[in-house]
Amino acid sequence: MFIAMNRFRVKKGSEEAFEKVWADRDSYLDRMKGFEEFHLLRGPTLEDHTLYATHTVWSTKADFEAWTRSEEFRAAHARAGNATTGSLYLDHPKFEGFEVRQTLAPKQAVA
Repeated sequence: MFIAMNRFRVKKGSEEAFEKVWADRDSYLDRMKGFEEFHLLRGPTLEDHTLYATHTVWSTKADFEAWTRSEEFRAAHARAGNATTGSLYLDHPKFEGFEVRQTLAPKQAVA
């Protein structure tokens, strides 16, 4: 399993516009082999920004890498420049990729 994350420092006051961009976009992720799930995470609000992260789970790192080379990836990121909203970020998003080494799940209740 592979987890891909991007961290965004969203300018304070731009949170609603940022979330709307994500809610309204075509992601195309569901077309991709190995895609398992996506999360948009909102973190703490600091003096000048609110921290957000995107979190995608993939079956393998190779599946994620195939996504980054795909036409679907290019289409999904075509509006990432914020042409209609202006810059919503303090700086470029920061990517972090993780290969899962351990997973714990809740134990099934025995009836």
